Amino acid sequence: MEKRMVFDQQKEDRINKLIEKAAKTEALKDKYELYNTVIDEYRFYNFDNALNYIEENIEIAAQLENTLFLNKSKLALGALLVDSGRYKESIDALNEIKRNALPPSLINEYYIAYKEGYSGLSYNTTVKSSKALYSKLYTAYQDSLYSRLDPNSEESLRLKEKNFRDNRQLEEALKINSKRLKEVNIGSRGFSLITFERSLLYELKNDAEMQKQFLILSALSDIQASVKDNASMGILAKIMFEEGDIDRAHNYVNFSFEDAEFYNSQLRFVNIANSLPMISKAYEERSEKQKGKLQDSLIFISILAGFLLIAIYLVFRQVRKVSEARNKLTTANEKLNTSNEDLKRLYLELSESDKVKEHYIGTFLNLYSEYITKLDVYRKLVRKYVNTNQMKSLLELSKSKQFIEEELEIFNKNFDSSFLHIYPDFVKHVNQLLKSEEQIILKDNNKLNTELRILALIKLGITNSSRIAKILRYSVNTIYNYRASIKSAAKDKTTFEEMVKNIQ
Repeated sequence: MEKRMVFDQQKEDRINKLIEKAAKTEALKDKYELYNTVIDEYRFYNFDNALNYIEENIEIAAQLENTLFLNKSKLALGALLVDSGRYKESIDALNEIKRNALPPSLINEYYIAYKEGYSGLSYNTTVKSSKALYSKLYTAYQDSLYSRLDPNSEESLRLKEKNFRDNRQLEEALKINSKRLKEVNIGSRGFSLITFERSLLYELKNDAEMQKQFLILSALSDIQASVKDNASMGILAKIMFEEGDIDRAHNYVNFSFEDAEFYNSQLRFVNIANSLPMISKAYEERSEKQKGKLQDSLIFISILAGFLLIAIYLVFRQVRKVSEARNKLTTANEKLNTSNEDLKRLYLELSESDKVKEHYIGTFLNLYSEYITKLDVYRKLVRKYVNTNQMKSLLELSKSKQFIEEELEIFNKNFDSSFLHIYPDFVKHVNQLLKSEEQIILKDNNKLNTELRILALIKLGITNSSRIAKILRYSVNTIYNYRASIKSAAKDKTTFEEMVKNIQ
């Protein structure tokens, strides 16, 4: 999951090379073939882009007056609409194709597209008469397709496995699935699909561990293949939630939501909508409990710090009295040595208290940042509901980021105030580490700038750029640039951040 952007960038690079090559190609026929490859890359990655290039190919086929090209593109359009859950639109697109005009090489694809379209309509409609009609049409196209397929082909084996699964002949279905699985490699759409279908078999067998194992394999393959139209991660999120693993459930469902949003999948949005609010609510409730515990801990630490300050004052007063009596009593030296040892011990205790305090401040900041992230996820979710015509009255609210920006401003203000209260001379110490021409002058002495906030987090022990980026709501690259810039202004670049950590 952490390497998702790496795999996505590899796919984007492949697509961009194809698009650049097509732009330099003048022959419409060659451009058509290159666009077909682009469509294959986009099919399970980005619905809108795939749709755009299919429509481009339809126009090219019309210009060439090439019936074969036109039918192939309309079949691709029907398949894409089915994949994204737009079943009625898919059937409408397929109805524009004349069956008798198709060559034998396209008949199987034609039947597959119709079969999947009517399967989706049958599953999702609530009208009994419509469901019966769609089921009948689905069966008809499935039978027509099955009679034409090579018994050992992938599509034929998939139909056999589904038939065994529907009839609860699970062992027979597993045998066919194993045969299919041998023909694909992880990191492909085929591997993702077959392992997902295998997880369904183990779900029917009530074997939760094996179900999770193959959902995980399917999710791994989806990420490696940059398949954004996926189902495995969303189902894993539900299972993690049911098992009480709220962190993983929240992480997985957000990951799945981001993929669905990127792909623009209506079907996935509906599936995720059933679990996202429930998981998010549980995560928020647990976070509130943790926040309460943290507040109690901070109060306890503050009280402890007060006692320590009183103890230090008493020790200093005692040392002064011992120093005044040193020349009068022979035992004064022993008392002074003892007092010095006590003072050192108290200093160490105070230092440890500072570390604990820094730890809890860092934890509080992370929780606060997570709260901002959850608000942003909620904003996206509301917008999604509006886009699916579930809550029209919230459309304008979902488009506004004002609430998040206000929360972020409050967060920065609280952070600056808290940090400068504990380290009032922090800016002065930082400037001592910088070159004279690079000194930081603040317009408001109670407000840090971005560079100083990054250094403040480093002082608190948060040195990972990804964590800093998450807390301050910047990209990782932006944090890297800020860190590099402030280092270049330091007198000693190699030890600069370590010296910042040691500021007292």
